[in-house]
Amino acid sequence: MNFHKKVQTVQAELKAPKNQRNNFGKYNYRSCEDILEAVKPLLSKNDLTLMITDEIKEVSGMVFVEARAVLFDEEGRIETTAQAGVDPNRKGMDIAQSFGSSSSYARKYALNGLFLIDDT
Repeated sequence: MNFHKKVQTVQAELKAPKNQRNNFGKYNYRSCEDILEAVKPLLSKNDLTLMITDEIKEVSGMVFVEARAVLFDEEGRIETTAQAGVDPNRKGMDIAQSFGSSSSYARKYALNGLFLIDDT
């Protein structure tokens, strides 16, 4: 199977339901970890590799995390990026937690774009 067909197969078969619950906001959501748990068997089955990296950037005084998700095999490669701002003064979090939260958020949205994850 060629690279593009493998990607289409993973995108079509991936199911990452919103199994997490935010009781304060009264909504369900999926985490980055939920997506990774669902996609790993499909990557293995289709001989694909996924890499996710973060880079801290700053534009006009705004610090943000840019996550890059790269899906590849020996024939091809596709990638997406997503950004999330970092608030070092976020109430109830130290600086490491603030960066970690922004990283998780950016990674989740990079994966959403890569695997065409929607709200259904």
